[in-house]
Amino acid sequence: MTVRRYPVAIALVVVTAALIAGNGFAFWGDTFALWIDDAMQLSAGVAAVVCGCLVARRFRGHQRWWRLLIALGMAGWSLGQCVWSWFQLVDGRGLPSPSLADVGYLSFPVFALAALFTLARARIRPDRERWQPAQWTAHFGIAVVLDGLVVTGSLFILTWTAALGQLVRATAPDAGSWAVAIAYPLSDLVIVVVAVLLVVFDRVDRPYRANLLLLAVGIVALACSDSVFAYLVSIGAESMKPWADAGFVLGPMFIAFALLATPNARRRDDAGQSGGVDWWQLALPYIPVTAVALLITAQLVAGAGPDGVEVFVGVLVVFLVLARQLLSVLDNRLLLRRVYEGQQQLTHQAYHDPLTGLANRALFGDRLDRAVADGAEATGDHRPLVLIFVDLDDFKEVNDRFGHAGGDLLLHGVAQRLLSCVRSTDTVARLGGDEFAILLEGEVEAPQAVADRIRGALRRPFSVHGTLVVVRASMGLVVPDPAEPLVTSDVLLGRADTSMYAGKRLGKDTTVVYRPSQDGPPDFPAALRRAAGGVPEGFGLVFQPIVRLADETPVAVEALARWSAPDGTPVSPETFVRAVEGAGLGAELDALVLDLACREITAAGLDLTVHVNVCASRLGAATLEQSVSASLARYGLPADRLVVEITETVPVPDLAAGADAIRRLQALGVRVALDDFGAGYSSLTVLHALPVDLIKLDRALTTGIQPERDAALCRSLVGLCADLDLAVVAEGIETAEQAELITRAGCTTAQGYRFGRPAPLSALNLPERLSGLPQPS
Repeated sequence: MTVRRYPVAIALVVVTAALIAGNGFAFWGDTFALWIDDAMQLSAGVAAVVCGCLVARRFRGHQRWWRLLIALGMAGWSLGQCVWSWFQLVDGRGLPSPSLADVGYLSFPVFALAALFTLARARIRPDRERWQPAQWTAHFGIAVVLDGLVVTGSLFILTWTAALGQLVRATAPDAGSWAVAIAYPLSDLVIVVVAVLLVVFDRVDRPYRANLLLLAVGIVALACSDSVFAYLVSIGAESMKPWADAGFVLGPMFIAFALLATPNARRRDDAGQSGGVDWWQLALPYIPVTAVALLITAQLVAGAGPDGVEVFVGVLVVFLVLARQLLSVLDNRLLLRRVYEGQQQLTHQAYHDPLTGLANRALFGDRLDRAVADGAEATGDHRPLVLIFVDLDDFKEVNDRFGHAGGDLLLHGVAQRLLSCVRSTDTVARLGGDEFAILLEGEVEAPQAVADRIRGALRRPFSVHGTLVVVRASMGLVVPDPAEPLVTSDVLLGRADTSMYAGKRLGKDTTVVYRPSQDGPPDFPAALRRAAGGVPEGFGLVFQPIVRLADETPVAVEALARWSAPDGTPVSPETFVRAVEGAGLGAELDALVLDLACREITAAGLDLTVHVNVCASRLGAATLEQSVSASLARYGLPADRLVVEITETVPVPDLAAGADAIRRLQALGVRVALDDFGAGYSSLTVLHALPVDLIKLDRALTTGIQPERDAALCRSLVGLCADLDLAVVAEGIETAEQAELITRAGCTTAQGYRFGRPAPLSALNLPERLSGLPQPS
């Protein structure tokens, strides 16, 4: 039954109810009214049977079986109705008890109960859909049965004490009649309670919700008419109007509608809904139990103790409650186990690569940190640690040839080969893409032998989509030097990565072992660590003058860091600064340069402003402000003779916080400059947000191939800075033409090779007493 047919069903119910009401008045006599009444009951029952059989043919699984079970139950009920009608309308002697009608009527609760639980477990697509409400435990079906039996037993005791016991004793002279008489109310109680519990505990958005509701309405309607019939018998009514049989007509009709209703496959997204059970749902089975306890207590106090039936059913209810509690304990244990397994799974997913199952970067870094820490505490003449960095050569060609699916298949195969080459106590990780890392801990064989075994394993062809693929890999191998006590995991990874890329430059498919030596790769971070707050070997400062363009007189100097490797080879600042930043030592380098600059400018006795570079990422760090204050105080340098230049190799992470940090530096008397303006990440937005004192124009604005355009741009920027009360320094001035260009643009100070190359202070031609950098007008 689809949504479009619901109006037809409602109209049919209304018409049937009207016929029942009209027939109840017996306008054509009681006999004719009985014939109409029995015919309507039998027609409704047969219609339900036909609907169940026809609709069941269109479904499979649970959706078919619950319909067939209901059809069988309604068939038995209809046969019972035939027997009843025969004795009532044709035979005229009255229905004996027990009879075949009782067999037919009582077969319906049995099949209906089975159908209810079958329906409750139904799914639309059992092969693809495993959705289940959150409140359904592993033993939900059993729990509903136990709850239903508890409620049924409790309600039975209450109704038995109120009226049912007296009715059964009066109408059941023998054991057979007594059993039949007790079976009707008991079966009605069981099926009604189970139907109600299923409706209460079921989710509103279940796909078969309409089937369950309609079936429950039909069952309740049948039970209501049964109850009315029992009541009329108990009061000795001489006749029963067809109105009392309304449930025997409308009940099968609603059951037929339930059989016809098509489950709705669409359901609301319940991601934001709570799947728990309300407290009243949990307490529902125990409310009638409490009422029974109060009733029996009152009977004992009054001296009229419970009879045998009450005692027997009461003991049964107690055992059912105990069984229900035991089931709750089992469910709680199962729930805790699932929570633990879920946590374990989440932990595994957080620290393992989803494609290969290897450790990911986070887990590998943690294990490497622990291995380094353990090695630092180890005694002896070596550290039990080897690090191997593996990068597949020309892996892009595999992706281009076989697609990403083929590439993933190859990566998984490589991971398994790597695992086969190491011990179970070693760690193999995929760091990303086609990069792998291996950590060997404890007593290991010769590292080169391990690398050779890995290369041999990878050289065996891999099968990718039926094609054999040969893999080559470049590897960097690092064994920590015992004479280097401050080595860290970042340093080891950097060395392994450097060695691996060195192998690629040698022609790929090679293993390069990192060996610290005078001729080895320069490692400024290690030298900075060994200095322990002092000046690393080979490190020093040079200064480049900043001049007043009017007379080319120096008014300030910029401190620039320089370092030479242990073998005397100069290393470019870009190289060793990038290495320091990668090792997390940028703040230490900034503090060292600041301290040296203040010391040397003070020792030289020069009344010059000194510029010191600081990375923008550290703007706002407490260590920067502490270093500035400490250096000024240590060497007695006036704060107005220090300019902190914010270099924009990376953007300022938080402009508002950066502005606050600049104001704090200015409160100390220090001025702040924005370096390389016009390049990097600087923009007018940054200039507006950061309250700097001066800007340094990047050399790209003064050394371009379009002098007229450059001059116009310089004039605009210098004019803008003048309006903002900012001083301007032009960088990278190398020729007289460039100096003339920026002079015409209105710039008054500049810096570049035309005015002096970076050199120690003693090598610069500087007067002993000079005024500082002029403030903007």
